[in-house]
Amino acid sequence: MSVNKVILLGNVGKDPEVRYIDKDVPVARFTLATSERGYTTQNGVQVPERTEWHNIVAWRGLGKLAENYIRKGSQLYIEGHLQTRSWEKDGVARYTTEIIADVIQLLDRREKAADNVVAPAAPTTVANEPQPGDDLPF
Repeated sequence: MSVNKVILLGNVGKDPEVRYIDKDVPVARFTLATSERGYTTQNGVQVPERTEWHNIVAWRGLGKLAENYIRKGSQLYIEGHLQTRSWEKDGVARYTTEIIADVIQLLDRREKAADNVVAPAAPTTVANEPQPGDDLPF
């Protein structure tokens, strides 16, 4: 038995980049920041706040949600799984680890003045549904 599950709660670092592939299948990419608060140890040592950046990839319905509602600074709850990709550039092997989103929940209400779009006031959850040809784990 194995489990590959990631749960994140953080803020979007930049507006999503959305591309359409195949027959109108959107894929959105954006960064999400999660932070651990700074603290002082019992002996008085200051430990500063630490921010970790995550690369998020959202497909299909989640890609559309990202395109319409997610902007820099949005607070999100994301469930997904880790995926590592590799490629070669100039003879050097390169790697990246991404979180493939399975669920995205909008946690804040942000008016989009430029787009005249208002994200829902209540938390909204969107999950990717299995598509024909997707491999199911059972």
